Amino acid sequence: MNPFRYERARDATNAVALLARAPNGAFLAGGTNLVDHMKLGVRQPDVLIDITRLPYDRIEALPDGGIRIGAMVRNADLAADRTIRTRYPLLAQALLAGASGQLRNAATTGGNLLQRTRCVYFQDISKPCNKRAPGSGCSAREGYQRDSAILGASEACIATHPSDMAVALVALGAIVRVLGPRGERAIPIVEFYRLPDNEPQRDTVLERDELITAIDLPELPFAKHSYYRKVRDRASYAFALVSIAAALDVADGKVQDVRIALGGVAHKPWRATRAEDMLRGAPATEEMFRRAAEAELNAAQPLPGNAFKVPLARSALVRALLDLAEEEEKR
Repeated sequence: MNPFRYERARDATNAVALLARAPNGAFLAGGTNLVDHMKLGVRQPDVLIDITRLPYDRIEALPDGGIRIGAMVRNADLAADRTIRTRYPLLAQALLAGASGQLRNAATTGGNLLQRTRCVYFQDISKPCNKRAPGSGCSAREGYQRDSAILGASEACIATHPSDMAVALVALGAIVRVLGPRGERAIPIVEFYRLPDNEPQRDTVLERDELITAIDLPELPFAKHSYYRKVRDRASYAFALVSIAAALDVADGKVQDVRIALGGVAHKPWRATRAEDMLRGAPATEEMFRRAAEAELNAAQPLPGNAFKVPLARSALVRALLDLAEEEEKR
């Protein structure tokens, strides 16, 4: 057991100030990922700053028609919210596809965004891992690769991001709102996550002493016609081998607009911009969906242990788009 000090934040400004004074501190919300890492020895914070009583537990309408989700909203409450289920069903589906009911009751929206990879070498402190110990090496390069990235990886790291919720938020074009010592800022979620490059220890562009306060969803009418598909090794409590978050707007047999993000394939939730660009204005057909999927995955660089992910991702994406197009035809 590693000793640590416990502090309870009075408000958001106090929380940020407490962390700024604690170089090895950490915010504690649901704790579903942090506590696991403390048990494994992956993280050894000397200060835990409890933010559970901060007033960020509401889901609110914004004046521009969007929705603001407080960072302390529990995953179970977000998945059950009527507005989310109606206007952004892929987000509710993604949340229900992750973890277990008990964990969803504890996990928070902000904490979910900041999950660390479940790469087996990151979680095993007896093995080299550049994400956990920069410069030590990447054990997955010559080891277990089934869960590793096929897009955007680097020599330093081939880990994948584990969140289902984040994949849906990337497809929706969400904005992450944060507070730090220098004030507030709003970060488009597509810019929030980083590829590993030569700094795999940095998952996001957050500064060390910044706190997530909310996530804003833009008004996106066609997001009512959206879907989250997750392919995994077992039916529950398993991370994605490949996942697809997609929203599709079809009129007169043509794609008017589309949003696509992939999970389980990269160091961050992967916005499929090549596929989106190819599909806008194109026929909503299986052949076109397949061509778009292939264009997106042309950049894939699989390893021997995860080469199966390329055809798996292609098939999952085509199937998700076909299902959405068929639903559109019935409306």
